[in-house]
Amino acid sequence: MPTHSAKSSRPHVVIVGSGFGGLHAARRLKKADVRVTVVDRGTSHLFQPLLYQCATGLLSEGAISSPIRHLLRRQRNAQVVLGEAQGIDPTSRTLAVDRPDGSTMSIDYDHLVVAAGMRTAYHGRDDIARHAPGMKTLDDALAIRRKIIGAFEMAESLPDAAQRRPWLTFAVAGGGPTGVELAGQIRELATLALHHEFRTIDPGEARVLLLHGGDRVLPSFSKVLSRRAQKILDELGVETHLGVHVTDVTGDEVETTAKAEPHEVIRYPARTVLWTTGVEAVPFAKALAGALGVEQDHGGRIPVEADLSVAGHPNIWVVGDMSSRDDLPGVAEVAMQGGRHVGAVIAHLAAGGTDRTPFRYRDLGNAAYIARRHAVVQSGKMNLSGYVGWVAWGVIHIAFLAGIRNRMGTVVNWGATLLTDSRRERAITYGDPETARQPYR
Repeated sequence: MPTHSAKSSRPHVVIVGSGFGGLHAARRLKKADVRVTVVDRGTSHLFQPLLYQCATGLLSEGAISSPIRHLLRRQRNAQVVLGEAQGIDPTSRTLAVDRPDGSTMSIDYDHLVVAAGMRTAYHGRDDIARHAPGMKTLDDALAIRRKIIGAFEMAESLPDAAQRRPWLTFAVAGGGPTGVELAGQIRELATLALHHEFRTIDPGEARVLLLHGGDRVLPSFSKVLSRRAQKILDELGVETHLGVHVTDVTGDEVETTAKAEPHEVIRYPARTVLWTTGVEAVPFAKALAGALGVEQDHGGRIPVEADLSVAGHPNIWVVGDMSSRDDLPGVAEVAMQGGRHVGAVIAHLAAGGTDRTPFRYRDLGNAAYIARRHAVVQSGKMNLSGYVGWVAWGVIHIAFLAGIRNRMGTVVNWGATLLTDSRRERAITYGDPETARQPYR
């Protein structure tokens, strides 16, 4: 197994994952007397909060992702390795990494920061994944775009309304921010961007079902903002079904079961089902927990100490969605603050310090886009909605996007869409060249 070792007397900090937690940890170490290696299975930092806009043709994949090497190009003590962490030996302080060609390399570390994130959870029904893609990766977004755009195209080619109806029915499982944003964007796409582009169908007749197990949408927001969001969804034409679990998904139907007695089961003909109902730890979390002798929580997260290190392993930290501490939410701001905190602790230790400051999360609030000129923002006792909330939502997301080019491009795209009601990013892909090369079957 090839070994990638730190040929320097400076401590070697290995960071697994280039999401919000990993990127902010690396940047915090810019001036520290350490060497930094960022390991990621992809080449880009992804701004996940805007994935749904990529999936619905509003933004390109390039607008919400930035090359890791580009973001760290001026950080002379940092390097990047393309690969996926698959094992760890805490005794020898080595990390095993699988590379794209199938080979495995070993990386020595003095400090290890794990910020590998989470993946879509299907709650024991992985067979559903085939028909209901989640919303965690660029591949997910492009697959969803292909399903949505393809559904309208299929409906256009069918001779009667009964055949078209399943193709024009879109079911979104999950009423949290991602589900609400996705449902609203599908309705906007149908009623605005596609309105005059078809001859046989009226895209505005598209039926969007929002299926949620709770008693209100956006349960992490205040009840006031939840009600306001529901009102906008109703005005958009989104059909919200509360108190139901999605219990089965096939290629042409989605099944829901009511939580309350008598547990009524309803099946909706729907060719497009999208899944936003939860997350679970990536497979590396299990390997990490086993090697470190700790027990994962119900979501597969790794429990951490006050400074975000793992008990019994003071040189290993877990940040972001993958860590479990004080019921912290799995949101971007927790990952960013956690990454910066761990970076500061490691910099302090590298400078000869011994004390470790406990992590304290500063809750800056939540934000969710409902429809154009309508968003909800909650920060402490401040509740914003409508146009003011929409402006605040936009400012927040532009501020957190990585790279000036992405910020400027996103603003231009949003402005053009508002002025013209068009969505230019609607190209669909087939997933891989071999599939694209084959004729339709």
